[in-house]
Amino acid sequence: MNSKEKILSALRRNTRETYEMPDLGALQGITFDDPVAQFVQKTTTTAGARLVEVHDGDDLNALIRQAYPEAHIFASNIPGIQADMNPDTVGDVRELMRVDVGIIEGRIGVAENACIWIPQAMREKAICFASECLVILLRRSQIVSNMHEAYALIQQSDEYFRQYPFGTFISGPSKTADIESALVYGAQAARGVTVCLID
Repeated sequence: MNSKEKILSALRRNTRETYEMPDLGALQGITFDDPVAQFVQKTTTTAGARLVEVHDGDDLNALIRQAYPEAHIFASNIPGIQADMNPDTVGDVRELMRVDVGIIEGRIGVAENACIWIPQAMREKAICFASECLVILLRRSQIVSNMHEAYALIQQSDEYFRQYPFGTFISGPSKTADIESALVYGAQAARGVTVCLID
């Protein structure tokens, strides 16, 4: 018997009361009368992202360029998006470290926490994390109230993993703080995030 088994055995011998796990199937997530309005509010406050509303007739490429006028290298593989680099055709993933703005597509927006489900739809998923700034395209019709609904949609459909077996939730720019409360943006991923909410 190894040390792990000895510890677990001792714990079992000394456990006096046990409790049944709760039935999580009955758990209901929070819902909102207007999930889109809640998503917008959470995105621009709690998540710390910028939000651009895109309506019929708007030039999406122009809106993205206006949001990042200082940027030099835009990367995306989304049809119709003007980009200087394509994450599907880079020879070395390290090339994506030079990207100023990565443009990706979100598939589910969650109103309760402003998370956006991003299935891997590009060969090099590093664009989601290595880009200095990130633009996430999301349709209003793809916003749900809570994470329960989001996970149910992900489990019900294989379309999110059709190309690659990876997906992630992103909510605003990457930030971290040390014990002295010094807040740093961009420590693990994008320093800034803009959500383009499309009609």
